[in-house]
Amino acid sequence: MSGGFPWLLVDQNIDDGDAVVAACADIDGLFADPGEPPVERYTVLGCAPAGRLRAACDGYGPAWLGNIGLETIHRPESKHPRECWECTEELLDLTVVSARPAGYGVFDVVLEGRLRIDPEHRKRRRGPDRAPEADGYVLTGITGEGEEMFGTCQDVSGVFRPRPEPLPKPATLIGCRPEPRLRRAIDAQQRGAARHRRMIIASIYSVADDGTATHMLDSGLGAEVAGVRPSVLGDGLLDVTFESSYGDAIKGGRPTGAREIWELWRRGRPEKPGLWADFPPALRHEWAGAALAHHRPGPDRRSGRTYHLDGRYITDEDGFYCAIGEAINGPGGYFGWNAGALHDCLLGDWGAAPGFRLIWHDSEVARRHLVPGYDRRDWCPAVTMDHLLAWLAEDGVEVELR
Repeated sequence: MSGGFPWLLVDQNIDDGDAVVAACADIDGLFADPGEPPVERYTVLGCAPAGRLRAACDGYGPAWLGNIGLETIHRPESKHPRECWECTEELLDLTVVSARPAGYGVFDVVLEGRLRIDPEHRKRRRGPDRAPEADGYVLTGITGEGEEMFGTCQDVSGVFRPRPEPLPKPATLIGCRPEPRLRRAIDAQQRGAARHRRMIIASIYSVADDGTATHMLDSGLGAEVAGVRPSVLGDGLLDVTFESSYGDAIKGGRPTGAREIWELWRRGRPEKPGLWADFPPALRHEWAGAALAHHRPGPDRRSGRTYHLDGRYITDEDGFYCAIGEAINGPGGYFGWNAGALHDCLLGDWGAAPGFRLIWHDSEVARRHLVPGYDRRDWCPAVTMDHLLAWLAEDGVEVELR
């Protein structure tokens, strides 16, 4: 029981009386805006360009390319396939800075953009700080319509190099009431015991005003107790700071503005539609995530039913997911928050049996805003209205645009 505390930490890996780790008034570090990958320069050496990259090198095409995957061509003695997707690095939002001829039909091309660093990279044997044993690279672009070939190159510079490790971010449970598992970790910290004895791994739950606890999907605490002090929030309460040997103390944190969304949901499921409409795209995504976390399964409504989609505020992809969630399941409803999740929902068991009709009101709003382009929040080609209509049609939804 949370006893009026708005946050609860639970160890979901055990099934005993110590599953609840702590209840607390706040979690400092849970809401923090993510940083962007830094802008860098790369050079593809001995490049035989193709497509738009060739046009840019010859000076008659646009300099901006979008994303390029560097797919390693392994040497014959390698255990990897000769062309290996496992050893592919992705360069984002690229612009051609210069192209210098390096032979007949071959260029050394300077690019400016960003590197997508998968957090798992640093756990793998080879990450973007060490080059693979390569006979060159295939340059593959990803567009909204599929793959695009940009040619090949013999080598690259500026990609495979050491980068500063990001400073680990601590977290603090504010006004914390520790349960036995956390008390043991606090005791271990005060005795100077080994770090593993101070370790806490717990999922984060938001506790509503009525006492209902909702798992905040993909967010958790994974770190060692680093410090403890009495809290000003009440006698017997503690502020407990965590620092991790492995990176950030909070896994799957949320942007700062998401706090407002979770506080709103804490008061109960929204009764009025469209409360998400004033939020920007990144927070509309958080709204759809909160709707998913609070979704309660129930029987599907019959196949062939007609639903009405309010299109007045669908100015981005996330707005579409918020709007269709409400069209199917009412205010605060969930019906997907990305392409894969939308497909899963359209298969049934999420409120609507497959084969329904959707009347999309004020569809010209989406037609005006959801156009081809580049999404600099997710660093990928933008999802267009035509993509959404195609996905709906593929899963048997009859759409009427109004």
